[in-house]
Amino acid sequence: MNSPALDDICALAAQAGAAILEVARAPIASRTKADATPVTMADDAADRLILAGLRLRAPDIEVISEESVSAERMGAACPERFWLVDPLDGTKEFLAGNGEYTVNIALVERGVPVLGVVHVPALGWTYAAGNGQVFRRHGHGAATAIAARPCPTRPLALVSRSHRDAQTDAYLRGLGEVDERSVGSSLKFCLIAAGEGDLYVRFGRTMEWDTAAGHAILVAAGGGVTALDGTPLRYGKPGLLNPDFIARGRPG
Repeated sequence: MNSPALDDICALAAQAGAAILEVARAPIASRTKADATPVTMADDAADRLILAGLRLRAPDIEVISEESVSAERMGAACPERFWLVDPLDGTKEFLAGNGEYTVNIALVERGVPVLGVVHVPALGWTYAAGNGQVFRRHGHGAATAIAARPCPTRPLALVSRSHRDAQTDAYLRGLGEVDERSVGSSLKFCLIAAGEGDLYVRFGRTMEWDTAAGHAILVAAGGGVTALDGTPLRYGKPGLLNPDFIARGRPG
């Protein structure tokens, strides 16, 4: 089974981003899902576009997306190879209008994200990894290779703009001298991959579609994503729920 080219998935993510921006031009209404998270017409529009695009490009690979995953699928183990999609990661940031929301598309093989694309519609950036490449691109410009930096003596921690908690604060205090920057969505993984941050620790509920694309990019750039006990995050588990985790750049 062949996969679509990385640039083709970047183009698909950008198309979904354009659909999101189109919705953003009008007053935005949201509804609350069963898990108490918000969803908008933009989530739905991007989801439909991505699902159709992946099925056209790779009809033999199952697609699991946040906005269309079934209850039956949530309770079952995933196939060895599947697409994992969050059509609009950071819906709270989208509703706030701060631009820090993303389109996430990842290809998972045997529990490992081997291809990842994160598109940032409002900022025009696309970050991508796969087939031995890891890069970012602004708009239609040239792709530029990126690499995570070695962790400095005083690291820059990227903290969730909408989900910060007391456990995060305690963890960061335990590291000693640390600078902080609040960032929304999977953009945190991408900034670490590009050498613009050093770590991101997350406690509490996250789903596999929140992290898989950024995980693939950060690992390709020389960083890592592990549970707090140091074991690598794995994908395709029944329930698709992540453990608490930390994303890091290169070791110092």
